[in-house]
Amino acid sequence: MKKAAVYLAGALLMGGAGFYAYAYKFLSGPAYKGPKSDHFDGKEFHNLEPTEMKSFPEVLSWQVNRDKGPWPDEIQAVNATVPKATVQTGVEVTFVNHASLLIQGGGVNVITDPIWSERASPVSFAGPERLREPGVKYQNLPAIHEVLISHNHYDHLDLETLTKLKDDFDPLFLVPLGVDLLLKENGITNVAAMDWFDTINLPQGGIIHCAPARHFSGRGLGDTNQTLWAGYVVEVAGKKIYFAGDTGYGAFYKLIKERIGAPDLALLPIGAYKPEWFMQPIHMSPEEAVMAHLDLGATQSIGMHFGTFPMADDGQAEPVEDLGLARKKLGIEENEFFALQEGQTFTLKE
Repeated sequence: MKKAAVYLAGALLMGGAGFYAYAYKFLSGPAYKGPKSDHFDGKEFHNLEPTEMKSFPEVLSWQVNRDKGPWPDEIQAVNATVPKATVQTGVEVTFVNHASLLIQGGGVNVITDPIWSERASPVSFAGPERLREPGVKYQNLPAIHEVLISHNHYDHLDLETLTKLKDDFDPLFLVPLGVDLLLKENGITNVAAMDWFDTINLPQGGIIHCAPARHFSGRGLGDTNQTLWAGYVVEVAGKKIYFAGDTGYGAFYKLIKERIGAPDLALLPIGAYKPEWFMQPIHMSPEEAVMAHLDLGATQSIGMHFGTFPMADDGQAEPVEDLGLARKKLGIEENEFFALQEGQTFTLKE
């Protein structure tokens, strides 16, 4: 029963497409095979600290008693921007939407967890619907050199978008262990699979480190935790930009600081955290995100993973509102940890 509850919780959390994942078990992705480690037992990956998935009754209780915050009925327009072709001096970070951010510096263009699809789902007619337009239109993207994928959930690994990026730019896709198998099955072969704390030197200049996260993986009911989840640290133009991916709070932030160094800028998730009794193991609240900012020793942080897809019970505006309350509670100034609007660019100067 507990295993079934894990699968159901995963189906519900990976994009709200639980029914379709249940009905179409073939959607499960390929599984990683490799040597055992402190976070891989030979079959499944695990977090560095115990992470309890909710029981079957708890999953049903959440679904039956949901108290959803407000979201618009229709997609909202935004002030989209046209990014520069390249950035040579300093680093510029543009918020596209959700966990998709464009990082530019030293002539390198990196995009994180890109999704331009209308739904975060295995099917086009159901699942979480985009309710805010991207801050950069796909056709206005500069040449993309690297794509960072944090894990294989549908709101972070959108095969339609990845295939377009492959056809248009032939970038290098950096993914956690096992996720490369899914991409290769779908014709994306310029892929580097990384384990936590692996490092890769970029051909354009710069370094990318793979970092731990506290989450889970799966695209169906038969592949739970059979591929890795991760964050990344991008070193370009003399700056370190940490992209947390999708994660709960944990002691690993201090480990990242110890092993890779304090980031100049951290991109931290602040949404999909309600109800906290259910989401806390795998999604940070805004207050926990501020705690992560402090643990990392980040100079500045930007909130992400909010306002685009209704993934949980927090309303569209609640993450940013609660971030303000968390800053005040923990004594952090607004210019230390803030959220961008879609299309807005933040510049890290030399």
